[in-house]
Amino acid sequence: MTYFMYDVHGNAVDEPDAATLRTLVVDGLADPEAVNPEVSLTHESGWSLTAYAGGLLLWENVEDEEAGAATLDEVEGEEVVRLFGLLAEGEVAKVAGVGWQKSA
Repeated sequence: MTYFMYDVHGNAVDEPDAATLRTLVVDGLADPEAVNPEVSLTHESGWSLTAYAGGLLLWENVEDEEAGAATLDEVEGEEVVRLFGLLAEGEVAKVAGVGWQKSA
């Protein structure tokens, strides 16, 4: 399984372990000096999660435009970390099974 993340400063991090993933999400989104208001994780399958400061999550397949994007709003930090962890493990179906709202 291969995945990578972008932190709030735009730096790519290849296959961070669980502790680093948590730090990138929780501490990153709380960083008042962040260059970007989001962190993202992209799995080798093409599926990607982007978390924005404020609790918005974007779920999309960056390699398949027809898959369509979906969002969740007001997602708590621990749930964001859980979903990022699932995607990092390749558990695409589990992440997809959350109550996403399809984007227009």
